[in-house]
Amino acid sequence: MAGHKLDEIDRKILAELQVDGRMTNVELASRVGISAPPCLRRVRTLEEQGYIRGYHADIDPRELGFEVSVFASVRLNSQAEADLSAFEARCRAWPLVRECHMLNGEIDFILKCVSPDLSTFQSFLTGELLKADNVANVKTSLVIRCAKDEPGVPFDVLEARLAKNA
Repeated sequence: MAGHKLDEIDRKILAELQVDGRMTNVELASRVGISAPPCLRRVRTLEEQGYIRGYHADIDPRELGFEVSVFASVRLNSQAEADLSAFEARCRAWPLVRECHMLNGEIDFILKCVSPDLSTFQSFLTGELLKADNVANVKTSLVIRCAKDEPGVPFDVLEARLAKNA
């Protein structure tokens, strides 16, 4: 288990930063029970090792006029690695596509898209996504409301597994 390589302090640092990535190093150090200099060294190491990929503001799309969220299930004609990679690259270039996940099963990819309105999404769907090379089929689901949007990982579950295996 990858999380097992980290000690308890490292995991506490990650859990705290996941909740509030803007806190000062002094506040973070206080919350995890160490002094500021070693805390900063640990954070830098966690960043360098790839445990921390970045820091982001949690933007409310609706406040900026992005009223429509859609999940698009995409099936491709070919699942050859070159074709999968080409589709992923295409998704990275589409601004409305905010997430792209390759799946196992009948659907090859699921895309999370945001759009200011349905007509903008429809234009993207018919003018870009459905016309993209290798796309066989797209099924869309309009988000009515979001009941949970929790970024990151559940550290309490990780800690329980580590305690059980100790």
